[in-house]
Amino acid sequence: MILIDPPAVERWDRAWSHLASDESFEELHAFARRVGVPDRGFDRDHYDVPSEWYADMLAAGAKPVSSRELVTRLRRAGLRRPKAAESA
Repeated sequence: MILIDPPAVERWDRAWSHLASDESFEELHAFARRVGVPDRGFDRDHYDVPSEWYADMLAAGAKPVSSRELVTRLRRAGLRRPKAAESA
């Protein structure tokens, strides 16, 4: 399932959401391509999506979840890739 959390991360004078899949990276990348999210938005286990795209992601089928639920579901699916894992 494609998940999106509310736009809450402030960076570069914008608020950002995280778009993720609790099924597979293939599902996530296919959804991102279909809705026009650029490849450069992918960060380890999610895409960063600007707040002005949030409604479009919901309309395209992403399920709104809290940030905490998004991370929990990624962990449960074995798809969470925290930054610390890259440097280990």
